[in-house]
Amino acid sequence: MCGIIGIVGTQPVAERLIDGLKRMEYRGYDSAGICTIHDGALIRRRAEGKLANLAREVAARPAAGEVGIAHTRWATHGAPTEANAHPHATPEVALVHNGIIENFRPLREELRGQGRTFESETDSEVVVHLLSLRIEQGMSPEEAVREVLPMLRGAFALAMAFRQAPDMLIGARLGSPLVVGYGDGETYLGSDALALAPLTQDITYLEEGDWVIVTRDGAQIFDADGNPVERPVTKSGASAAAIEKGNYRHFMQKEIFEQPTVVAQTLRSYVRQLERTVALPQIDFDITRINRITIVACGTSFYAGMVAKYWFETFARVPVDIDVASEFRYRDPVLEPGGLALFISQSGETADTLAALRHCKQAGQTIAVVVNVPTSSMAREADLLLPTHAGPEIGVASTKAFTCQLAVLAALAAHFAVKKGRLSAAEERAIVDHLLEAPACLNAALNHDDDIAAMAHLIAPARDVLYMGRGPDYPLALEGALKLKEISYIHAEGYASGEMKHGPIALIDDLVPVVVLAPSGPLFEKTVSNMQEVRARGGKIVLISDAQGIEEAGEGCLATIEMPKVHPLIAPLVYAVPVQLLAYHVAVAKGTDVDQPRNLAKSVTVE
Repeated sequence: MCGIIGIVGTQPVAERLIDGLKRMEYRGYDSAGICTIHDGALIRRRAEGKLANLAREVAARPAAGEVGIAHTRWATHGAPTEANAHPHATPEVALVHNGIIENFRPLREELRGQGRTFESETDSEVVVHLLSLRIEQGMSPEEAVREVLPMLRGAFALAMAFRQAPDMLIGARLGSPLVVGYGDGETYLGSDALALAPLTQDITYLEEGDWVIVTRDGAQIFDADGNPVERPVTKSGASAAAIEKGNYRHFMQKEIFEQPTVVAQTLRSYVRQLERTVALPQIDFDITRINRITIVACGTSFYAGMVAKYWFETFARVPVDIDVASEFRYRDPVLEPGGLALFISQSGETADTLAALRHCKQAGQTIAVVVNVPTSSMAREADLLLPTHAGPEIGVASTKAFTCQLAVLAALAAHFAVKKGRLSAAEERAIVDHLLEAPACLNAALNHDDDIAAMAHLIAPARDVLYMGRGPDYPLALEGALKLKEISYIHAEGYASGEMKHGPIALIDDLVPVVVLAPSGPLFEKTVSNMQEVRARGGKIVLISDAQGIEEAGEGCLATIEMPKVHPLIAPLVYAVPVQLLAYHVAVAKGTDVDQPRNLAKSVTVE
């Protein structure tokens, strides 16, 4: 959510600031703005809605200046209006903010008592007034920042511009990521490396509590206590080309079709093809002593964790607890000594998951993370980093990040099983062979894209859609329903197939499509019985299965989608493809905004 970019440059920055915001559109937003410094004044332009509205505003009323900040906002406090859009400003200070200032209400009341007037409903504006008040009292920008930051509770990344310091920006982070980029006579601030990719590959990740003074000559970084510190400069590896759609209509479509490639890339890091063994990064703890795993994640990553629970318990016989991150800390979970806490996140910055990670760390748990950004906060705080290699995922609805997470988790579960003595060498080789088959099977699933597009009109008119699955296909039913909700705005729910008769079957009529995920195998016969219960009540079934399953199910389905016959281990990866494509084509048929669905953010960096 929310994107930040700041430039201390040597040429006009307004267009480059807007270009930087465009690279962060994937994060989700509902308003945007920029502020530059020119001729001793702060020049601010803001607009509701898409960046095109801001670009038109800047074209109509140019914002000169070689130093500036910019922001895309996803509304938390206050509606998505121009008044609530960032940057917030007084004549002395302008700032942009990601995160939430939890104690903004008492701060706001205190400031009002001192005669300050607020223009917005946001929590962010209190920081502007706290800074401005001190500058008006004679403090320098650095002194004001040093005094104000300890007053703030919550999570924030801040980029601040000051009228009296036209060649400088100040940044700060606590709980929300912020990076510094170094160019030729220019220095930058950004929410992530991708925002700065066309400007520089040389970046520094600020650590918790850091704040930084940015000038054309570089950056001076201070820790939470105000002491000067050195932070390493690294190569980001982020590519501006990664955010191009190429020949695809939408980023989501592109990312669905990238899955065979990125899953293959990910698996190459976790298996030795010649030896046919699982190979993980260096592990500094004894897996054989891990007797319980706690998995914590949000959204699609949570469903990946549900599949992983099935794998860990089936193959390694290790008990697994799983929680959504937003609930985890608040039930005061029992964390046994010597346990492994496994966190799954695309961005590595998800606020709820990061807070849960720190809770587990304080409780003495060993920390493992599966993450797509190996330089993220979660990655840096982990005992065991398990990176995926999905590359930047621009579409808000996660696709390739999900299948790459599954690939890593399957390899990790197999590794646990080997170390626990639950898999023989021959069985490990067989597992690796099946994992290595996944990219080709994903390709085979993608070959049905035209068939799925042709049947999307059968689902698009529905108000409600149900998804059913058993075993590891139950989380896929949940994921399919989530995808449809996210981008087509059709109400959808996923259920374990056997649970239909315990309540949801009351919803079935001839207007409710039911998508059944059911590869042939030992659970298939029971799923067919559940399908018959749906048919008897007029439900319209879309069956996703292999050729054997479709034949055994017989006639009577509204539509069928044939998947390749695969081993149960990789079935969740393969069956992710048709539910993604179905959601995508239904959304296209309905004309919704596929890549930036309403109200959603890519990276949820507030609780």
